[in-house]
This record gives sequence, structure tokens and C-alpha cells, in this order.
Amino acid sequence: MINQIVCKNDSFSAFKSAAIAITLLVMLTTSQILRAELPDFMSLVKESAPAVVNISTIKKIKEPGAFGFKTPKGEDIPEIFKPFFPSPGRVPSPRERVKPESLGSGFIISDDGYILTNYHVIKDAEKVLVRLNDRRELEAEVIGSDRRSDIALLKIAASDLPVVKLGSSADLQPGQWVLAIGSPFGFDHSVTAGIVSATGRALRSETYVPFIQTDVAINPGNSGGPLFNLAGEVVGINSQIYTRSGGFMGLSFAIPIDIAMNVVGQLREHGFVSRGWLGVIIQEVSKDLAESFGLEKAEGALVVKVLPGSPAEAGGLQEGDIILKFEGAPINLSADLPHKVGVVSPGNEAQLQIVRSGESMSLSLVIGTLPSEKALASKKPRSPGTAQANNPLDVLLEDLSSAQKEALNLSSGVLIKQIKDGVGARAGLIPGDVITMLNGTKIQSVSHLLEVIEAAPKNKSLPMRIVRRASPLFVPIKFDE
Repeated sequence: MINQIVCKNDSFSAFKSAAIAITLLVMLTTSQILRAELPDFMSLVKESAPAVVNISTIKKIKEPGAFGFKTPKGEDIPEIFKPFFPSPGRVPSPRERVKPESLGSGFIISDDGYILTNYHVIKDAEKVLVRLNDRRELEAEVIGSDRRSDIALLKIAASDLPVVKLGSSADLQPGQWVLAIGSPFGFDHSVTAGIVSATGRALRSETYVPFIQTDVAINPGNSGGPLFNLAGEVVGINSQIYTRSGGFMGLSFAIPIDIAMNVVGQLREHGFVSRGWLGVIIQEVSKDLAESFGLEKAEGALVVKVLPGSPAEAGGLQEGDIILKFEGAPINLSADLPHKVGVVSPGNEAQLQIVRSGESMSLSLVIGTLPSEKALASKKPRSPGTAQANNPLDVLLEDLSSAQKEALNLSSGVLIKQIKDGVGARAGLIPGDVITMLNGTKIQSVSHLLEVIEAAPKNKSLPMRIVRRASPLFVPIKFDE
């Protein structure tokens, strides 16, 4: 009996040992598989880091002189103090204090000293200093910069420099591994890694850049540094973060390297950047607006304003048109359009697919040159005037006066003075709005608006174009039976 128990215990021990061995083997195999799937960044960093630089700027800050007041004649100043004061009738000159700041990062793109960084890193700098991987510090010349794309091209007097490998951002896909090297908070050559979260991301503050969104840890000082793929190629320039704390929160944005190198080529050749321009103000197409325009789904860029003298006007684009494709590329969101137009060289012809009054059609027009921001601002309509009105559609209305038309840069329209509960209120109309179009028909007067409303389909969303606080937009509106 005892022998049997012993045998049983021996069998159990053997089984237990085998189970442990199998478990360890599975754990080891799993660990090896996981290690095989995770990328090894060490060789990438060793090869690429020497071409990443720290960029600091020097700004001269003016401070008041020793005495911040005039001494017209000096008679009232005792003789003993006069040597300490400026000569009669003069004010002490302000003293200039040099303030160095470590602002960001950059990377060398040619062995003769061309360096790429962000425009906001070197903005307003009196002097730009570049610190290399071998601790040399050299003054850089700003070859050119472009605020709209946040790109700056620098040049240092050096040769045989290490350079990065430039890749392409065109094939980047969400989920790909990427790595950043930069100087967050002044800590040179810090390495962080993550994945691509999205591509073609539009930010409100930057119209002409389809950003790469990543979850790579980017902080102040990383700006201008390179974003690498696993092949060690630069695919982007780290530029912005979304944050409520001032630090990294998992949303980082990089300028695609294809966009950046297009800018670099123009800066090296001309010292400035030319961009394609349509000359329209556009709006997102919401679900309700899509229904009102007869679209199956919400897509495209809705034209709410065609600027006078623009390529869009010359090419026949109209307010209320919805641009669905530009040069064959689909426009899913309105923000997709500006950067697609921007990369087209001025003077080239472009093909647009649009929807007008529910009908699909194609337009061909010649792309113009994007004017300066000051010139664009002068084309925007000014604030509306005030007026009295009469009544349709549950709002108090009035025809625009000649002065109001001139102030708003409109040829016609109807001003909303007051509003009460009803159709207009449900559509989101407010006092001060100017109705310029309803269901594809330009509104000439109050009486004309009433006629259009009378003929309009009922219980169906219709597009109404208004001008609100000098900005045009479309709203969907539905009239009851």
C-alpha cells in the first residue's frame, strides 16, 4: 500500500515537472515572438542621431536707460550730479540685453550645411545658433522661411556633415511605427517612439498642411526635429502638439516631408513660396446640408463665397457649388481642399468635379497665385449695417440698402432684423444674418424671397446661404406645409 502511494507521488511529481517545463517553454517562445514583433530602434538612432541639431536663438531686448526721463536744460540739477546725467536735451539710450533661448530642433539635409526646422522656432530671431552633435556651435543664416507651412531653411558654414535619409510621407499608414529625435526642454538627442495615429489631419490654425498625427511623445523643444520611419528615413517634421497642460498628451502633429521638401525647393530657388489659389471661402457639408443639397452622404467642400477677380470666378465656380473632387482626388472634408490646391503650381489647369443644383458636372479652371494674407484680408466683406424690416418666414426682414450692399460686398440680399419662434429660429437664424440664396436661387429682395419660399418644396431640408458677421455660410432650413 505504501509502495503504491509512493509510486503515485512519483508519477505526480513527474507530471508536475513536465507541466512546469512546458509552461516555461511556452513563456520563452511567447517572449521571443514578442521581441521579434517589436522594433529595435538602436541602429536607427545610432545612424540618424548625429544629423539632428539643437537650435537656439538670440533676441535683443531693449531696456530703459539709467534715467527714464528728459533733462531739457539741466539747470535744476546740482553740479555734482551732472556727470551722471545725459547732456542737456537728450534722453538716455535704451540698453540692449542679449537673451539666448534654446527653442527647438532641426536636422541636416545636405553635407554642405543646409538644415530644416520650423518657422516658429526661428521667428523674430536676431541670431540663430546651431549646436551640432559634436558640440560645435555655429551661427546659421536663414535662407528662407514660410509661415503658412511652418518651415524654415537654414545654412551653416560647414562641410562633410552627417545627413539624414529623406523618405516619402505619401505611403504612410495609421499604425506604422515612427520615431522622433529632438531636444525637448533642452535635453539634446532625446528619442521617443510611437505609431502613426492618422494622416491628412487638418488643423484650424494651419490650412495648407495635411498633418501626420502620431502618439509619439513630443514636447516643447522637439519642434523642427525629424520624424523617422523604421527604415531610418525622415517622413515628417515634428511641429505641434495638442495639449491642455503644456506638455505631451498623446496628440502630436508632424509636417509631411513631401510638403516640406516642396517648400525647401522653392525657398532655395526663390527665397519665397508660391501656392495655388482658387479664391473661394468653403464650409463643411453636414448631414442636414447634404440632405438639403440632395447628396447621398455628407462630403465635399461647400462654396459659400467666390472672391471677386479670383480664379474660381473666372472658371465659373458659383456659390452653392459642392466640390467633390480636385484633380481626381476625393474631397471628403472641406479641409482637404486647400492643401490640394496649394501644391498646384500657379498657372496650371485643374479639373474639378462639383455638384450644382443637384446635378454632377465637371469644371476646368486655371489655378492662380495665393495672395499675401494682407491682400486676402482686404477682400473680405466688412460688417453689416443696421436696418428696419418687414415680415416673412417668422422673422422680421428688410431689403439691403445700397450702403449695406457696398459694406458687405453683396449685390443683393435680405437682412434679418428680428426673429421669433418658428421656421427661422429652428434653422438657427439670428438677427443680423443676411439671406443671399435659398435652394440655389439668389435672393434679390424681400418680395423675391417670399416667392422662392412659396415655390419651395415643403417638409424637406433646403440649403439657405446667409452672411453672418461678415462670413458666409449655408444652413439647412425646412418649411412646413
